[in-house]
Amino acid sequence: MRAVALGGGHGLQITLAALRRLAVHPTAVVTVADDGGSSGRLRRELELLPPGDLRKALAALADDGMGAAPWSEVFEHRFGGDGALAGHAVGNLLLAGLLEVIGDPVAALDQAGVLLGIDGRVLPMSTEPLDIEADVTGLDEDPAVIRRIRGQVAVATTPGRVKRVRLHNATGPNRTPTATPEAVKAVRGADVVLLGPGSWFTSVLPHLLVPELHEALVETAARKVVVLNLVPQPGETAGFSPEQHLHVLSEHAPRLRVDAVVADVDSVATPDRLRTAAASLGGTAHLRRVAAAGAPERHDPEALARALSEAFTAAGAHGRHGDSGGRGVARRAEGEED
Repeated sequence: MRAVALGGGHGLQITLAALRRLAVHPTAVVTVADDGGSSGRLRRELELLPPGDLRKALAALADDGMGAAPWSEVFEHRFGGDGALAGHAVGNLLLAGLLEVIGDPVAALDQAGVLLGIDGRVLPMSTEPLDIEADVTGLDEDPAVIRRIRGQVAVATTPGRVKRVRLHNATGPNRTPTATPEAVKAVRGADVVLLGPGSWFTSVLPHLLVPELHEALVETAARKVVVLNLVPQPGETAGFSPEQHLHVLSEHAPRLRVDAVVADVDSVATPDRLRTAAASLGGTAHLRRVAAAGAPERHDPEALARALSEAFTAAGAHGRHGDSGGRGVARRAEGEED
């Protein structure tokens, strides 16, 4: 079964970790709007795609067999000290080198995947860096005043309330973002597509703001599954209920229909409201315990894998490339600053 997961950062990492426990061929489609930390520095200094979220996706899919795990560890290693390399992850520097030498981001990521022996593929949602812009209220004495802020870090950490986000091509504010053709093809050819979890306005929704990806997500015959966050994110979604995440999703993509919404049963205060919100998008809510023990803000990969397997089967995600009726999805149960 061909599974495409869209997102960025730790949220996408956890989705990919769960998919690796299932009998699927995973493809990650990754946001490229990060402007903070090591990624932001490399993006500004070298005028490249921000590599951090791409690195995390590659590490999540890396082969953990004999001889490959050390490469994955090195890829995630971050330099300390206070010199020029301080704060940079080795994988970020390696990806920056590949991007400069090869030129084509898709080919560069494929080469990184060969090095790490990844199970699947990692693609950028665009081959050019993008900027996020948001309309935010609550930054003035008058709570109704809308301010426009720009940049992923600024949006993710705003003390205001984000109302809507837009994407711009970083090379020009009037240029429409262009999707990576391979990412569009992957979504259109998938058996199942996953959105979330992750930073809702800066990692999940941006995929719906690139016109070609938006159309692919709306038109694909794949089963579509939304995985909700466990807790609201300070800044971006402070005070949001689970169903509010779905309302915002619908506001940014009114034509998008989904088949399933996976949420942690202990994180949903009003299950009936979530079921109603899921139904308004055409889907069914699947409430399961998917939080990690002792860390209610993080998903447990094994528990999430089980919940996804159930959601795929319930949605009839047998795929158009060979009808398995959802059987045999579960394969094995195995024991994150950009």
